[in-house]
Amino acid sequence: MTTTAQPSQRQPLLTGTLLLFMVAMVLANIGGNMYGPLLPLYLESLDADILQIGTFFTLLNIFPLVLQILGGWISDSLGRLRSIAIGSVAGVLSYVGLILAPTWQWLLVGEGLNAITRSLIGPSFGAFIAEQSTEETRSRVFAITETLFVVVTIIGPPLGGFLVQNYGFRVMLIVAGLIYTVAAAIRIGMARTAARGAEANPQRLSLQSLRTNLGTTLGLVLAGGVLTWMLITDGVRDVAFSLSFTLMPLYLEGVGGISVQQIGWLQSIFGIFNMMTSIPAGWLADKKGERVAIALGFAVQFVGLYTFLKVDFFWGFAASWALFGVGVALMAPAYQSLISKAVPEKLRGTAFGLLRSSLGIFSLPAPAIGARLWTWRGPQFPFQITAGAILASIVPVWLKFKLPEKTEPGGDA
Repeated sequence: MTTTAQPSQRQPLLTGTLLLFMVAMVLANIGGNMYGPLLPLYLESLDADILQIGTFFTLLNIFPLVLQILGGWISDSLGRLRSIAIGSVAGVLSYVGLILAPTWQWLLVGEGLNAITRSLIGPSFGAFIAEQSTEETRSRVFAITETLFVVVTIIGPPLGGFLVQNYGFRVMLIVAGLIYTVAAAIRIGMARTAARGAEANPQRLSLQSLRTNLGTTLGLVLAGGVLTWMLITDGVRDVAFSLSFTLMPLYLEGVGGISVQQIGWLQSIFGIFNMMTSIPAGWLADKKGERVAIALGFAVQFVGLYTFLKVDFFWGFAASWALFGVGVALMAPAYQSLISKAVPEKLRGTAFGLLRSSLGIFSLPAPAIGARLWTWRGPQFPFQITAGAILASIVPVWLKFKLPEKTEPGGDA
């Protein structure tokens, strides 16, 4: 236990391996952010109406439910980089499906493959970063990686909006797919290197190891401690955001009266303010505790959504997006750090996957419900429900997001 503290003082916060890892992540997610914020508009261009768009995102949420648990287990068994490389191959194929889709229904094929990608990469992402950091600096490392990662929200959406506005959706998807392919090549190269070193002895995949990992992790999640309350509060938040935010581009274009390219600029404004806040937020979480940063993040997001509902011009929406960027930056490193401290290293992939899947179960019908609320009570109603849920979440975060003193099970990592 005493040997880990000494070298951590001499090592940089980001290792060379982690920097290369983040380069690949940035490239991959520039591609994803070129089309992700505009996906509802792509569906609309393929003749989907508002209820069909809500149904599309509801169906899309089904795919990751089991896949993310399996992805976390594969990550724990085969290794983080090997799991990410496998997911990247599925990601390249998903772009082929998106580009060739003749109707909005066929987009489910491409996005289904993308769900496999996210399920293999998502749990490995947080687990890999946790293993590249010490407990004392973990929130700051997550914050720095989030800052690098958020470059994608500055570059991707405006580039995607520009290409759509001038050349159409399919040209944009081809460009995004090529960028993603470069990232996939880097990831595959890293996995091959790791296979000769840190990940040279992968654990054999078996039903027994799946049952063991899942059973142990599920016990931690249902024990009534910090993981239980993280699941509850993040579940409420996920449902609330899924009710409304899948419809956000339609609201901005139809109600707010702004263009596709301006929607892309809003994502960049989000990214700039997120980037400016992430590192101070990581310091705050390390020094004052994760719950302080998470509670403050919920409060800032509430103010951002309240602002969003009160404005009807571009710069007003820009102010709300800036607040969203600050709020997410306050929460993201603290959430990742808290999860990684609450579970043993060998179970981190399964834990990240299980939590993500549980959130997916909660939010599964939310996009379809949100679309019906839109048609029933008007476009603002789903967003008003989201705002109320965000505000209510602050109380359990402040009261329950506490780790026991010096009993952190992942402390030997």
